[in-house]
Amino acid sequence: MQFSEKWLRTMVDPKMTSDELAHLLTMSGLEVEEVEPVAQPFSNVVVAKVLEVARHPNADRLNVCQVDAGTGTLLNIVCGAPNVRAGMKVACAMAGAMLPPGDDGKSFEIKVGQLRGVESQGMLCSARELRLSEENAGLMDLPEDAPVGQNFRDYYLLNDLKFTIKLTPNKADCLSVLGVAREVAALTGMPLKAPTFTAVAVNSAEKLAVKVSAPDLCGRFSGRVIRGVNARAATPEWMKRRLERSGQRPISALVDISNYVMLELGRPTHVFDLDKIDGGLDVRWGRKGESLKLLNGNTVEVDDWVGVIAADRGIESLAGIMGGDDTAVTLETQNIYVEAAFWWPNAIQGRARRYNFSTDAAHRFERGVDFATTVAHLERITALIVEICGQKDQTLVGPVDDQILNLPVRAPVHVRTARAVKVIGVPLSSGQIADIFTRLGLEFVAQGDGFDVTPPSYRFDIEIEEDLIEEIARVYGFENIPALPPVAANEMRIPPENSRSLFTVRRLLADLDYQEVVNYSFVEEAWEADFSGNTNPIRLLNPIASQMSVMRSSLVASLVANVRYNLNRKLSRVRVFETGAVFLRNPAAQDGALTVAGFDQPKRVAALAYGPVVEEQWGQPSRNIDFFDVKADLEVLFAPQQLRFVKAEHPALHPGRSAQVFLEGKEIGVVGELHPRWQQKYALPLAPVVFEVDAAALQARQVPAYQEISKFPAVTRDLALVVPQALAAQELLDTLFAEKASNSQCSILQAIVLFDEYRGKGLENNEKSLAFRFTLQDTQTTLQDDKVEAAIAALLAAVTKKHDAKLRT
Repeated sequence: MQFSEKWLRTMVDPKMTSDELAHLLTMSGLEVEEVEPVAQPFSNVVVAKVLEVARHPNADRLNVCQVDAGTGTLLNIVCGAPNVRAGMKVACAMAGAMLPPGDDGKSFEIKVGQLRGVESQGMLCSARELRLSEENAGLMDLPEDAPVGQNFRDYYLLNDLKFTIKLTPNKADCLSVLGVAREVAALTGMPLKAPTFTAVAVNSAEKLAVKVSAPDLCGRFSGRVIRGVNARAATPEWMKRRLERSGQRPISALVDISNYVMLELGRPTHVFDLDKIDGGLDVRWGRKGESLKLLNGNTVEVDDWVGVIAADRGIESLAGIMGGDDTAVTLETQNIYVEAAFWWPNAIQGRARRYNFSTDAAHRFERGVDFATTVAHLERITALIVEICGQKDQTLVGPVDDQILNLPVRAPVHVRTARAVKVIGVPLSSGQIADIFTRLGLEFVAQGDGFDVTPPSYRFDIEIEEDLIEEIARVYGFENIPALPPVAANEMRIPPENSRSLFTVRRLLADLDYQEVVNYSFVEEAWEADFSGNTNPIRLLNPIASQMSVMRSSLVASLVANVRYNLNRKLSRVRVFETGAVFLRNPAAQDGALTVAGFDQPKRVAALAYGPVVEEQWGQPSRNIDFFDVKADLEVLFAPQQLRFVKAEHPALHPGRSAQVFLEGKEIGVVGELHPRWQQKYALPLAPVVFEVDAAALQARQVPAYQEISKFPAVTRDLALVVPQALAAQELLDTLFAEKASNSQCSILQAIVLFDEYRGKGLENNEKSLAFRFTLQDTQTTLQDDKVEAAIAALLAAVTKKHDAKLRT
């Protein structure tokens, strides 16, 4: 929202400087992004009148002018402008004037000098020479009533500033100069001088037939017919200046008046060329197959999600967004229909973005525009049209056709004084709160422990108690809220020993040479099908991009995309990890403080390694990462807890090089090499290895418990067991540890390590030999051979019985 400070001060004029005003607005929630002068600095330029114009004796394209600049003496000025004429009022730079810097960045001083043998005592200026616009067709032609001799900056109100404020979406009531003025008046206590106007006398009974077929689209529709207007009338200079300083380009009188009322009062209106409307108007939802050529030249397709204003022959306007080209006013327009409507915000939201453009009207209507003032604002635009474009005895003004169908209900909102005091932290009295509501123009009734406040028709942001508490705090002043120490004593809470933070987990992964990445939770739908086998992902209602349309159920896909990104930039070794939430359907999930009904949002930790194990070096030969490297990293993360790996199939992973990860009998994740199908599809020369585990399992850890360190030596025994090739080593280990837990003879067993696998000579084709090293130790005495042999025999018997294992000879 951009506006002129002088325009604002015509409605409310607080006794403060421009900087103080900007600070006040910012601290009240209307952030002032920029304050800049409306014109570059220049001096000694005055309003002058050209009295005589004569040809230059020595130049065909120059004229010698006699100029009255209000000094009492006529100035002789040589001018080459094509539009100079006797009797015109111009901007005249006197001798000694400093003009704004040119393209070279240097200011230009006007001096008395000779031009082709004729003395020139000043310079007549164009708008471009004063850096007021890029217009360079000739001199600025000032109005007849411009006072000769007046400083041009004062006459043209150039000692002005442009304020640009950044509004939050809830402050739609401040998308106008009147709205900002209301805020300033409430904040400063200064009186508000809203624009005043007199309703134009109706001198015609003509009405245009209008039917509102969609009350859920349009709650109120007001319009009137005006005949006999002069569309070629010039837009007044004061209006042009205000439009330009608000970021609007003057176009033509009828369009400029509509834009001016929108900026002044916050009311977007539309002016139709009445002679181009076929029959009456119908305000309705669009129909599939209909199209409209807009004022911006685009042709758009509509359907039943988009509101339209239609005539008998077709659509004439996108409701609340933009008018159509067919009924646009031109300089030839003589008869018009002006409409001012209340469009329901939810019926406008998202429609303009659907067509990849935005308009000032849509920006306001989708946030909420005053529904009670359509007639008053229609009277305002009518008065301006008649004043500027009206023709005596020819302009006919019809009555206002005001159709009220479906307006918002303004239910009172209750705010408790004690609650406001507690939230804001300032001992405000009921009288102070009542004064704030009065200054804001809020109707209220004292009720019990607080107030029942009825939001005005232009406030769509007041719905709950917290909204009113925010208003109280804004007007009271955030700067006036004291900074007090906390009521409760600060206490450093010791984190529980049996858990660790995700920060600690991230640090451990960084120590293992992985780099953290942060990816979007929104992913491509194809990723979900490829890497999670998820054909029914959680879809976004309003995705920020077409390729980010669903919520992720796994972190793996994003890490693969990170690898591709790095490979495309010639990085051949990538090790990345991410911690973040995934999103899963769960009909049993209930709403809670951190939960949403129907969905689970667990946190996961995933890592991916690609390329060489280490950077190329002389200390060890180069080799690419494999499954066991990443498996080892995963075991380090969980140490001293023991993980169990079970062969499994996963949509994202190689069927023979992947495993489920179990901790204490519960599945917590997967680890493995990327599936060859996805390696080929996503153009990866090598197969990355990934793991993904539950963050909660990784955060949990065992509290250290004291165990006596044995003073007696340990004994080791090696067993080479011949088993079928299809038997997994993990099954043998499970059996051995189960025997240790159930057989007291095996209680002295401390560790089991698989240290060798053999296939070949001496074994059948379907056999393999697995060699295990057993470490045995007693904390009370030195182990004797018979006790060791009994334990080893029990272990051997267990695997022989369950897996038909036999000792290799």
